[in-house]
Amino acid sequence: MGKYQMIPMAQSEAEHITAEWKYDGMYHFYNLDQDEEDLALFLDPEARKDKVFAVKEGEELVGFAEVMMVNNIAEIGFGMRPDLTGKGLGHAFVSFLVETIHDIYCPDKITLAVATFNQRAITLYKRIGFQETARFDQATNGDVFPFVQMVLHT
Repeated sequence: MGKYQMIPMAQSEAEHITAEWKYDGMYHFYNLDQDEEDLALFLDPEARKDKVFAVKEGEELVGFAEVMMVNNIAEIGFGMRPDLTGKGLGHAFVSFLVETIHDIYCPDKITLAVATFNQRAITLYKRIGFQETARFDQATNGDVFPFVQMVLHT
């Protein structure tokens, strides 16, 4: 993967992601259609405005990112296109997001939450410099799941 760009997400891109991006195995948890409320928000242009971005490599949609600023803390969530996951591309992808968010928002820190079963992601985030700060249970996808809260001081 080469140079990425993070731009406002078009409605057609949101619709494509929700309809076409399907993760396999335990990662199906991250399919946006698993939670009706999350799906509705992702498809709502007003809810996405200034918060949800398409991540592209050239003209190719390779991921998305959500950024919410709260008290100069960037709370982020993101996803990489399913066929690109598990191939060693995550470090460059997440590093790009961290650098871009830092350049645009200048937050004191960046936080994210990740399901505890996703050890692959937790290991990656730690390599980038995120530290675990808390564990909590969250209602999502019709059930309650354990999550890890992580922070990166910028």
